[in-house]
Amino acid sequence: MKKFRKLFSLTMVAVMAMGVLSSCGNDARDTFMIGGIGPLTGGAAVYGISVRNGAQIAVDEINATGGINGKEIEFNMQDDELDAERSVNAYNSLKDWGMNILMGTVTSGCCVAVAAHTAADNMFQLTPSASSVSVIEGNDNVFQVCFTDPNQGIGAADYIGQVGVYADGGELVSRVAVIYDSSDVYSSGIYEKFITAAAGQPFDVVAVEAFTGDSKSDFSVQLQIARNADAQLVFLPIYYNEAALILTQAAAMDYFPVFFGCDGLDGILGVENFDTSLAEGVILLTPFVADADDARTQAFVAEYQRRHGEIPNQFAANAYDAIYIIRDIILHSGATYTMSISDLGNALKKAITEISFTGLTGDNMTWRSTGEVNKIPKAMIIRGGVYIGL
Repeated sequence: MKKFRKLFSLTMVAVMAMGVLSSCGNDARDTFMIGGIGPLTGGAAVYGISVRNGAQIAVDEINATGGINGKEIEFNMQDDELDAERSVNAYNSLKDWGMNILMGTVTSGCCVAVAAHTAADNMFQLTPSASSVSVIEGNDNVFQVCFTDPNQGIGAADYIGQVGVYADGGELVSRVAVIYDSSDVYSSGIYEKFITAAAGQPFDVVAVEAFTGDSKSDFSVQLQIARNADAQLVFLPIYYNEAALILTQAAAMDYFPVFFGCDGLDGILGVENFDTSLAEGVILLTPFVADADDARTQAFVAEYQRRHGEIPNQFAANAYDAIYIIRDIILHSGATYTMSISDLGNALKKAITEISFTGLTGDNMTWRSTGEVNKIPKAMIIRGGVYIGL
């Protein structure tokens, strides 16, 4: 009898322990679990860190005001080091963690790799900054916050040709060179549309020079060709690390054209050991201008500076908007955290095509079922070591 009582007591303890563990697990999932993926270390870490920081501010704000229908958001950002295989591994780790919505990835190449897996799971994926059209092609579950590479290429050609850019001495730019990364989907996508759009503009493309991921440390040949062609403006649809090298090497050659880029140049002022005075006058298209005078932008910039001691870039702003977009489409759809990943994905895919969103990076943004956002790029120039809206 004593043995039976002892066995019964041990059994009840085990059952109760399992119940406690089960209860803890359910409590932990009483939230919307949003994952993020991007480079938090390595050469492109400025992008990923900015996305993480911007998203976290939005998450904290939403949770502080009651969450989403009373349910808080948990946010978990994983490092992919700008590597597609690591990005897929991060996705699998986040699924094990309990993710049911992905806000990512940060860069286009990694996003293409992960999108194949989110599509198979029908997980809703909203990338804050991956701008290649290949990210959304064939994947009805993937949507973008940033404008696409083709839009950036067309927008850049339109700006140079219609708004006009002035070279040193006050002459309107009429001769343009392009230096781009032919091995990168982001850079190639912008370049191709830029060249097409430039054909109808009042400027000539006098030189086009490419480089690849295996040869991105010495740009003296490309710069010399641009200089020999008397290019007054060099269009750089590339990332900020390579751009910093190009500006440094151009200065060493005593070649000072106007440099014009897209959102990939946002972050050039933070490149380690880069003489930021060389970026004076650089123009870039971006969805976010930190010195805008609207209250929403000023509040975000102030909070970002309070937390991180620096002015946020457009990657941070896109991620901030992304979290609020997710909140809005959850509210619009009536989706709940208890839904399966696929059912939640279906609800959010439909909802995002039905809303209009105004945030830091655009007014009245809407989405096509193809995943592309409708928004207008803005232009800014670097003056005195800060970004200023044009």
